[in-house]
Amino acid sequence: MTIKIAIDGPAGSGKSTVAKILAKKLNFVYVDTGALYRAITYKILKEGININEKKAILNIINNFDITLKSERIFLDGIDITEEIRKPYISQNVSQISQIPEIREFMVKLQKELANKNNIVMDGRDITTVVMPDAQFKFYITATEEVRAKRRYNELKANNFNISFKDILNEIKIRDKMDMERSIAPLKIAEDAIVVDTSDMTIDEVTNKLYDIIIKQL
Repeated sequence: MTIKIAIDGPAGSGKSTVAKILAKKLNFVYVDTGALYRAITYKILKEGININEKKAILNIINNFDITLKSERIFLDGIDITEEIRKPYISQNVSQISQIPEIREFMVKLQKELANKNNIVMDGRDITTVVMPDAQFKFYITATEEVRAKRRYNELKANNFNISFKDILNEIKIRDKMDMERSIAPLKIAEDAIVVDTSDMTIDEVTNKLYDIIIKQL
């Protein structure tokens, strides 16, 4: 039986960074489901497909060639790691991830990965939909202002010219869409451990999760 560690949380909470480091410490496979949704969002936008065009969406899914290599994301053989973190992807990923056919495809893919490997997976519905049977469930969060500041600093470091106010507004909109969507909304699983990272460093959060896991393995 594989060991499954599921981590959910809102945008900018630090869950992906924590999950990535945690997977390395445990020598587990890491899957960033947010990057998978960002990748398919990129492909849909790049090809100018209307999200109401179900036939075109299904064609995208059936020809979705994505590879994860050493923390890099390749789509159709092209490295899109930096591109999918740009604001225009962030502004569209929640809406596109609500498309039933896309979610069905992604959940199936994620479940297959989880059943084959000892895994750390983060996203919006990992503890509630993708891996409800996970031995370890965490919900990583932080205040809107802290999350916006983190995203702002990340974008500024990559030379994106965007205001903190715009980022904060984007975070609020993203939260609303993620929590109110009809399909697999972001919510705290009843048996998940909630960790507020507002006043914690990445190392402090990672060590907290690691200690909880090691004590039970």
